[in-house]
Amino acid sequence: MKKVFASIVCLALFTAGYIQPAAAGDGTTKTAVRATEMTRRMAEQTKLTEGQYVKVRALNMRLLTEMAELRRQLSNDTTKLDEAVAETQLRYEWDLANILRPKQMVAYDEMKSNFTAVNMR
Repeated sequence: MKKVFASIVCLALFTAGYIQPAAAGDGTTKTAVRATEMTRRMAEQTKLTEGQYVKVRALNMRLLTEMAELRRQLSNDTTKLDEAVAETQLRYEWDLANILRPKQMVAYDEMKSNFTAVNMR
């Protein structure tokens, strides 16, 4: 339970600056820019190959799109929103683990832990 909560907090902090309501017509562009920024940060820490970069960027794009949709759909029910976000985060990390090598996954976990620890102060 503690790890799930930490993952949710990390995801919220990691994507807080990325998930914002977009103006009509430019939502896809903003999401693509956010996904690219997230992927670049991850690539710096985990040393992604070019093929991994493409896959992780697509995964980040899907994550941001799903998170925005969940927030739109479940904005009135925080309990369901929290559950849906946790499920989405777990699915994201499962898919990410299928892309990254074990050492890269360790680097991602460290990056996530450091990011959470710095922003919790």
